[in-house]
Amino acid sequence: MPSPIAECLYCQNNDTLHSLMIKICDLEVSQLFLFKEQSYHGRCNVVYKDHGVEFHELSDEQRDAFMRDVAKVGKAIATAFNPTKINYGAYADTLSHLHMHIVPKYKDAYGFGGVFEMNPQKTSLSDAEYIAVIDKIKAAL
Repeated sequence: MPSPIAECLYCQNNDTLHSLMIKICDLEVSQLFLFKEQSYHGRCNVVYKDHGVEFHELSDEQRDAFMRDVAKVGKAIATAFNPTKINYGAYADTLSHLHMHIVPKYKDAYGFGGVFEMNPQKTSLSDAEYIAVIDKIKAAL
């Protein structure tokens, strides 16, 4: 059962969301956010435009459009940062809003070879560094 829109981080577009992520842009059926926690350099989140959906609740057209957004971001991250591998994660146990974590992983770097940590709280960037990462992603989209 989906959580109420009033409790949804993404739908409320509130201070909690802005403390965790920076909006990069709108996509076909999603919004793209950069995680402020950057232990995985270039980590983003593709967030579906509508609240409380599961993959199986989407029409074929909606699902295909969402996955096009995910693939577009994955390709942009690969182009911008050349990771060894990109991990994708769709969880939402406690926040029922369809979204996909795009997590670049780098050989010999933090977390390579394991499941990515949701919020390791190890790497923050300066405002200028966030802007540089976002600009690289936008240029590759």
